[in-house]
Amino acid sequence: MNDTTTPLLGLNERTSELDRAHVFHSWSAQGALKPLVIAGGLGCRVWDHEGHQYLDFSSQLVNVNIGHQHPSVVKAIVEQANLLATIAPSTANLARGEAALRIVNRAPDGFNKVFFTNGGADANENAIRMARLHTGRDKVLSTYRSYHGNTGAAIVATGDWRRVPNEYARGHVHFFGPYLYRSEFWATTPEQESERALQHLERVIQSEGSTSIAAVLLESVPGTAGVMLPPPGYLAGVRGLCDRYGILLILDEVMCGFGRTGRWFAFEGYDVTPDLITFAKGVNSGYVPTGGVIISDAIAAGFDTAVFPGGLTYSGHPLAMASIVAALDAMEEEGIVENAARIGRSVLAPGLAALAANHPIIGEVRGEGVFWVLELVTDPLTREPVSAAVMARIKTELLARGLLPFLMENRIHVVPPCVVTDAEVAEALAIYDEVLSLDLLA
Repeated sequence: MNDTTTPLLGLNERTSELDRAHVFHSWSAQGALKPLVIAGGLGCRVWDHEGHQYLDFSSQLVNVNIGHQHPSVVKAIVEQANLLATIAPSTANLARGEAALRIVNRAPDGFNKVFFTNGGADANENAIRMARLHTGRDKVLSTYRSYHGNTGAAIVATGDWRRVPNEYARGHVHFFGPYLYRSEFWATTPEQESERALQHLERVIQSEGSTSIAAVLLESVPGTAGVMLPPPGYLAGVRGLCDRYGILLILDEVMCGFGRTGRWFAFEGYDVTPDLITFAKGVNSGYVPTGGVIISDAIAAGFDTAVFPGGLTYSGHPLAMASIVAALDAMEEEGIVENAARIGRSVLAPGLAALAANHPIIGEVRGEGVFWVLELVTDPLTREPVSAAVMARIKTELLARGLLPFLMENRIHVVPPCVVTDAEVAEALAIYDEVLSLDLLA
């Protein structure tokens, strides 16, 4: 299309026209799409070209932990671009080294190396590769209620529906993780759910042949699948099973890491140390695409003489590395992780509990930090999920009131940036309350 022949349009309309004509969107049938136009943002708010503002309680894809347009991070990207915009990953670069240092300084003892990727999917992809090479085994176990990314092995490690049309990778086995609200194990207490889920996992390990299994891959706190906090002893129990059978434990911190749960790493709250840690999203709030694998010393040492057969053109990209340094420094200096913990404990927890008490459509509230979910049901006794039509109406009503939501299946994920204020939470809670007061099930 010759741009000079295009009629003059408002920028919102122009954006939508270009999107419809030329942009192919993920996870969607293209014909009926009408994406929301976003032109700018600051902190916990975004707006379109006409000035319509939205309070962002999605953090986009649960990644903008530091908020939109944090000045320190934007400044660092600009300064790095002026110094050196890109360089091959085979070189040594100061920004890359500084970023790796800040990450390993937050990791447990015994983790001193970082392999940088372009995002969370290829972080999991390369962690799986490392586990297979280190152990000489093939199979990777992961849960049905999970999401690990959209590359070859990562999408098949994913448990939800998105893996089914993409199952081209081999060596993947799924099992049921704990989820007491819809227990697969007839459990009635968190302790029962943990014990029975661990027994189920051990039987899967034994039935698959433990000597064929390279790794168990888990989200420390499953995010897209429903913010399901591990019950007491579960993650530590998985670690014990892995140790018993000589299996590596990979913890996926892509969504739940770097402040989302009110901790630097979500697993810090669950008495467990993995062998490999994957990350992305919150490490720099997605300002420049990046991710990576934090590698335990024992696994890293195996590649001192053996070649690691993997790499990415943009691994450790200088602009991404500068944004990591600035983001993690700002998060520490400004107490952003502590703010997420306080907001979760003192503002979101009681506020969402009050919502649930007033609205029977809320079957369960669960979460921590700025990582919460409202699971919506037609009946609190049967726990039947609400329909897609109900969720579509909820989305429309929330947007109409200026709140940008994250909805998945029958759930409202309450996932604002870690910098969210008490007043912004109160504003969002009032909007949720107003929408959930509508006759949604009629």
